[in-house]
This record gives sequence, structure tokens and C-alpha cells, in this order.
Amino acid sequence: QVQLVESGGGLVQAGGSLRLSCTASGSIFSINEMGWYRQAPGKQRELVASITSGGTTNYAHSVKGRFTISRDNGKNTVYLQMNSLKPEDTAVYYCKAIGCRQYWGQGTQVTVSS
Repeated sequence: QVQLVESGGGLVQAGGSLRLSCTASGSIFSINEMGWYRQAPGKQRELVASITSGGTTNYAHSVKGRFTISRDNGKNTVYLQMNSLKPEDTAVYYCKAIGCRQYWGQGTQVTVSS
């Protein structure tokens, strides 16, 4: 089992920045990829960014150049640095870990005001 705890969400004005953190515990040796997803009201959950254990990253087109995903293996933590935030980035952001199975965090709200 893997447990994920997210933090760092909040309210920010358009153009501002936030950094999300997701710390994994439990059977972390089984994790080979972690990512951030988001779900806005009335919309499907979508991939924002992901990073493999080897450091390969993948981004949604809508966030390329604004968001950066990184991981600190020593702290079992993955980060999402979000810059130049837009109102359309408003959503609940979820951390996901992929190992023997998929694990999800509880989500953290990000609200960007115009």
C-alpha cells in the first residue's frame, strides 16, 4: 500500500504562483511513476504532469512552459511548481502514484481569481 498526502493548494490571483507537494509513504519502493491530475467542476480528471523514477517528465499542452514537476527521492516527495496561473487552472489537484497498482491522494483545491 502507498499513502499520498498533498499540500500547497490555495487561492491566488491570475499571474501568481503556487507550489504543490505530494509526499508518499508505505510501499514506496514499488512506485515507478508519479503525477499530478486535476479536475474542474463538470469536467473529467485530466493529466497535468508526470515524472518517472528515471526523471522523464510529461506535461499537458495547456501547462507547458508554466508548470514544472520535480521529485525529491530522499523525501519521497513530488512537487508541482505552477507559475503564471490562469483562472482556467482552477481545479482540485490530485497526486497519483503508479506501482503495483494506482494510488491517489485526497486532492487539494487550487483557485485562481481573475
